[in-house]
Amino acid sequence: MKILVADRIDEAALARMRDAGHEVDERTGLQGAELVQALAGCQALLVRGATRVTGEVLRGARDLKVVVRAGTGLDNVDQAAARNRGVAVFNTPAANAVSVAELAFGMLLALERHLVDAASDLRRGHWEKSKYSGREIAGRHLGLVGFGRIGREMAVRARAFDMKVSATDPLLPQWPGGYEWVRRGTLDALLTEADVLSLHVPLTSDTRGMIGAVEMARMKPDALLLNCSRGGTVDEAALLAALEGGRLRGAALDVFATEPPGDVPLVKHPRVLATPHLGASTADAQRRAGDEAATIIIEALAALAV
Repeated sequence: MKILVADRIDEAALARMRDAGHEVDERTGLQGAELVQALAGCQALLVRGATRVTGEVLRGARDLKVVVRAGTGLDNVDQAAARNRGVAVFNTPAANAVSVAELAFGMLLALERHLVDAASDLRRGHWEKSKYSGREIAGRHLGLVGFGRIGREMAVRARAFDMKVSATDPLLPQWPGGYEWVRRGTLDALLTEADVLSLHVPLTSDTRGMIGAVEMARMKPDALLLNCSRGGTVDEAALLAALEGGRLRGAALDVFATEPPGDVPLVKHPRVLATPHLGASTADAQRRAGDEAATIIIEALAALAV
């Protein structure tokens, strides 16, 4: 069968699909009508986060049977349209968990110890030892909004750093075993109690703008906000206002409502650490995501052939 790979994927994954006897067409940068045209004769589509698999695309791709997103989340795939067309949709939620958690935790440490500014000053020849007095994270309270795979990886790292950990996730059918040491709370409780609030949720109608002006007003003025989940879950205008008004101490952002965000004040704010959506940008995560995606496609196409 024929597979269209519309975003860059690990070479080993491409080789696996070809070794399984499938024709693999790798064409990146396609959207809309161009994507529909490229999908003619394709039974499977493999994407990451850049390609938008819209209802229009799904309705136009009459041969398509399977869509796989190599990564966490499915906000770039119109799942309702896929169901209506009978197209199976999968992702690889476990592949990026460690990489995203490590980035979020690294950003927390960088914020508290002013690592970016201190390193930049030293590179310019300025020895500013007294200027960058930081804070320890031991004993601090980490609030996790979302307790899926990435949230749990964050909790494990926070425990190793002797932090207190609470989490909320109304979508979990039951609390995962082995995490009894993580206190289960409500979002309202986490907002008022957490020293560090870290988001690990998909972008849905329920989570869009879930941390806005009202929620930030309830947080400690000394708190930090981390968002390495999805752009749009945090009201960026409200965040900028909270930082400028002294209602939050700082923020670390790897994702934005519009990517790239452009020349906006929030990215340049002195108490914001911003990175260009690097959560899954490790060789390890790319390899795992590609391998898992290839496995899903090979198995799905084998089932179709029966």
